Amino acid sequence: MILLVGGERDGSGKSCLAQNLAVQIRQSLNGDVLMVDCDPQGSTSDWAQLRNTAPQLSAMHCIQLAGKIRHDLLGLEDRFAYVIVDGGGHDKLALQAAMSVASLVAIPLRPKPGDLDSLHRLGDMLGICSMVNPRMVSAVILAQCPTAATQYKHIVSAKARVRACGLPVLDSVSFSRRIYDASEGRGAAVVETAPRSKAAAEIRAITHELLDLTARKPQNADS
Repeated sequence: MILLVGGERDGSGKSCLAQNLAVQIRQSLNGDVLMVDCDPQGSTSDWAQLRNTAPQLSAMHCIQLAGKIRHDLLGLEDRFAYVIVDGGGHDKLALQAAMSVASLVAIPLRPKPGDLDSLHRLGDMLGICSMVNPRMVSAVILAQCPTAATQYKHIVSAKARVRACGLPVLDSVSFSRRIYDASEGRGAAVVETAPRSKAAAEIRAITHELLDLTARKPQNADS
């Protein structure tokens, strides 16, 4: 499976989500995982390098790719059970190439007007790529949501706006929690540093819901 965590918006937590999904998927499914960092900022590459020097953490394979990466990803899919791509918006060519081969595209967005205003462009990009890649399943994930109970209505409103644009959105969300940054700074995931935390529960729920989407997708695109 090629899982792309990507999108055009900066600051939505793409790298953080990709890292946490990679660790959770490997823990729960016991498959070989490769991370591909396509973000010029190199956040995931830095995270993996830090992780691989920490004796208490299991090593994570990670490579960097840019530009026309379609054939690279197809070759990697034959060698690893899960290829998880951190696709930043700065390299749109790599983002579109990854969408053209991904089994699953997860798009984190914050429930903020600036992020939600990008939904129409996102829908157009997904529509074009789905013609090339009919096996692709995609979903928006509301990320870095405010934890205050008074802000819950904004999360509900944001989900409604995503659906109004014809895009699927997960029921599960992630909230803005310090443990995410603290874990990333150690080269770890929240399911490792705080397995009983609310953040860890969020990642498990998001992972389960994403993988369930692919399980319900017909294998034959014509079926």
